[in-house]
Amino acid sequence: MSSQKILMRCDQCSMSLAGGCTIRGVCGKDPDLNALQEALIYGLKGVSAYYYHAYELGYKDDEIGAFLAEALYTTLTNVNFDKKRFIELILETGRIHLKTMELLDKAYVETFGVPTPVEVPTGTEEGHGILVTGHSYKALYELLKQIREMGLEDEIKVYTHSEMLPAHSYPKLREFKALYGNWGGSWVYQRQEFSEFPGVIVATSNCVVPPLKQYADRIYTTSVAGLEGVPHIGDYNFEAVIKHALKTPRMKKVEGGKIVTGFHHTNVLPLLDKIIELINEGKIRHIFVIGGCDVPNPKMGYYEKLTQMLPKDTIILTAACGKFRYNRRDYGTIEGIPRFLDFGQCNNVYSIIVLAAELAKRLGKDLNQLPVTIVLSWLEQKAIAILYTLLYLGIKGIYIGPRPPEFLTPSVFEELRKRFDLRLISTPEEDLPKMLAKGTTLSDDSPLSA
Repeated sequence: MSSQKILMRCDQCSMSLAGGCTIRGVCGKDPDLNALQEALIYGLKGVSAYYYHAYELGYKDDEIGAFLAEALYTTLTNVNFDKKRFIELILETGRIHLKTMELLDKAYVETFGVPTPVEVPTGTEEGHGILVTGHSYKALYELLKQIREMGLEDEIKVYTHSEMLPAHSYPKLREFKALYGNWGGSWVYQRQEFSEFPGVIVATSNCVVPPLKQYADRIYTTSVAGLEGVPHIGDYNFEAVIKHALKTPRMKKVEGGKIVTGFHHTNVLPLLDKIIELINEGKIRHIFVIGGCDVPNPKMGYYEKLTQMLPKDTIILTAACGKFRYNRRDYGTIEGIPRFLDFGQCNNVYSIIVLAAELAKRLGKDLNQLPVTIVLSWLEQKAIAILYTLLYLGIKGIYIGPRPPEFLTPSVFEELRKRFDLRLISTPEEDLPKMLAKGTTLSDDSPLSA
């Protein structure tokens, strides 16, 4: 078999060749068009994930739903062969995704309160334990409410895992006595961390992987999550989970460190004048947005080292689970401004975008250079949708890693790289001087400068 990369594999219609069309589609589709169709589909998956979480809280938007239907329709067989149109749809996906993140932020704030920075314990408390992983605050809320209704808040303590960490910053969730602290880091290490956790585990969304036998008999799924042979809670009735937790060994009180999370545009905007003052005085040289997915790839060490190498006159804004590789360090402050601000889940990139827009406005829209560098890590479709939003906003000079997307052909990736000045990470030693020297560029028609 040839070692040459297969540029496409399309088997979506009955005309497909045996094993799929790999050189050119029988319909006439070429590998570049196939890559653009897949790129669009992956972005739509990311939009769908956030729209689902807003929808389950009762928030919906007809424009989002209509676009998902229209854009998916264009990827059917023999509908659209116009590559330029697919580039436009990908950028439109970025706009719709921004609107979806805004809707989800509204849903979270109006349902669970305005987030505030909070120190989250990483130790354990006396009592039986339930560990909740994933993204669904709705599921976490229902679990906490049912523990309270059963009068078991003193008996059972609930711990967050991975993307659930920011739940502690929402007042309506924090008011539950059963919610205690955070266990472990990102999804990459869940098999080890779930094996070590003595209580019951509830998976509410991605990222969850098939369980090891060490905990396969004490894990449940709910919402969109599912595991073969694992009980699924289909209606947020967690009675079985709570009763199971009471049969697991009691955890002892163990002191641990604390992780700070809960930054949000509502609590950072009041600091922006001070931040701009410090930028103008040269006391804040640069702002780094370093976020995205955690990935079991050796090149993820890049993000750990980069954050460690950053000068002390820089600040870091972060979101998503990649931060667990570097969020336990003490970065200190610059005249009272924290150098490390964790905005929460991947969808909370919305808050960072709000701040970027305000920063651009206050610095003057004629200023085309911002002292900001964006460094992203990606695993899957939600991160891809976030990238499309940044491209829609006209942001150029974004660094991405740990590797380029396999679903793009070399020619399509090169076109995107040239158009948006996308940069693949190399080494922190090579990239950092370039980041500090240039920063992020906005296109002339960027919505951030409006």
